[in-house]
Amino acid sequence: MTQQILRPFATEQEYEATVENVRSFQEGVGQVLQQKLLHRASTRRNWLEEWWLNTAYLEVRTPSQLNINFGGPAPYLEHCWPPAEGTQLKRTSVGLWHMLQYWDLIRTERMTPHKAGRSGLDMDQYRMLFCTCKVPGVTKDTILNYFKTESEGPCPSHVVVMRRGRIFTFDALHDGKILTPPELLRQLQYVTECCEGGPDGDGVAALTSEERTTWAKAREHLISLDPVNTSILETIQSSLFVVSLDEAKPYATAEDYTPLTLETLTGDPTIRWGDKSYNSISYADGTFGSNCDHAPYDAMILVSLCYYIDQRLEATGGEWTGSDAVRAMPFPEELVFTVDAKVRSDINRAKHHYRNTAQNLQLVCYAFTAFGKEAIKQRKLHPDTFVQLAMQLAYYRKHGRPGSCYETAMTRRFYHGRTETMRPCTQEAVLWCQAMTDPTALLKAVNKHNKLMALAQNGEGFDRHLLGLYLVSKEEGLPTPHLFMDPLYAKSGGGGNFTLSSSLVGYTTVLGAVAPMVQHGYGFFYRIRDDR
Repeated sequence: MTQQILRPFATEQEYEATVENVRSFQEGVGQVLQQKLLHRASTRRNWLEEWWLNTAYLEVRTPSQLNINFGGPAPYLEHCWPPAEGTQLKRTSVGLWHMLQYWDLIRTERMTPHKAGRSGLDMDQYRMLFCTCKVPGVTKDTILNYFKTESEGPCPSHVVVMRRGRIFTFDALHDGKILTPPELLRQLQYVTECCEGGPDGDGVAALTSEERTTWAKAREHLISLDPVNTSILETIQSSLFVVSLDEAKPYATAEDYTPLTLETLTGDPTIRWGDKSYNSISYADGTFGSNCDHAPYDAMILVSLCYYIDQRLEATGGEWTGSDAVRAMPFPEELVFTVDAKVRSDINRAKHHYRNTAQNLQLVCYAFTAFGKEAIKQRKLHPDTFVQLAMQLAYYRKHGRPGSCYETAMTRRFYHGRTETMRPCTQEAVLWCQAMTDPTALLKAVNKHNKLMALAQNGEGFDRHLLGLYLVSKEEGLPTPHLFMDPLYAKSGGGGNFTLSSSLVGYTTVLGAVAPMVQHGYGFFYRIRDDR
């Protein structure tokens, strides 16, 4: 199977050389590595979990915010909350209330376990949605998770609000009860009044957008200046989430989310903490988005939260129908870092690097409305497979060659499972792109795609397995096996070199995206609805 996946990218001579490389690996060092990997698997419930977290996220030194974080627009504008100035704070307070209800569902263990068909899905990633933050290290980052269920003990209940480079915090509970939208509105109004009545803050949050080692060293310096800085960092890290009150007006419609989506991925770095598991972004025109660190959980976890909020907003018309009473409670506390000339210089440098990188990202996000899931299913085709093959055809027509492609396959039916790589660029897909009008070629490509996706979701993919073998050799101090240095390994996408990185975000109203995997690549992230 592995060799077949390489076929679309190779000449006959290259393919034969790679087949020999694979055979040599299988008969030689591969057997030794496989036994060591099996031993590892026998001593833990998930042999991949720690390795994946470290290799895919924590040891990566490139800036997280623009390269790894995922973000996206909220779909509320499609029904009760179309863009409208003057609505930002009121809408934010209602949205926050629903968000806090979701947190309470998880904390009190009332969330119904999810399923894929008849298979139950691992729910562990939901523990990482709230009260979670990545902390930079000089060589490797760490993840701090402060969340606890009610039965496990006390859990942080404060939120952090950022506006104009300034940082505030308040408790989302009062006398053990979640603040109502009118109470949340009062807190947000206080923050806004403080910011509009004074100078902008230093924008320390921009440091989180830096290269990881650079940010780690800047953080160490920040801590050395004043113990108060350590306390502020702890407050941000342990908070439920960050609320970013953004003054941008990206605007969007149900047919064109481009400005809003771009803003969620590349917006003001001084009012989002790039290492937080969840930044909820509220814009001045009444639209919303999010930006999240990818390390602690995968995007479908956030999709579940956003869809929950969307359903409840639509059901209530986006209005609060409860009491307008506001209990006596403390106003938000401003968190002011002690900074010096070096910190200010670091912040300016971080913003400069961020802007330069952001300019390198081009994005379009609009709806294809000619048909949707129902029309595809009527032709007895899988909607996701259909879209993936359309993407392969588009790339082939544009560039005249096959495009190495990554599609996310969810593996949450396994203990602490996350994802596997599914490679849509099969020989069958390429032959169909070349034939195009041949329905037999299409069905062969569809069937191959469906088979590979099923294998990947069932833990029978090969990319994570190959990663495991590579990491065993690394841990054992062995030379890198020739298989991983074979030109076709990288050419076909191995080692994080996929020209096309893609993911189905689901069949709901929620949409999201992440930057392409490589500089010359494409990111293709999509939802599929009944009619679009």
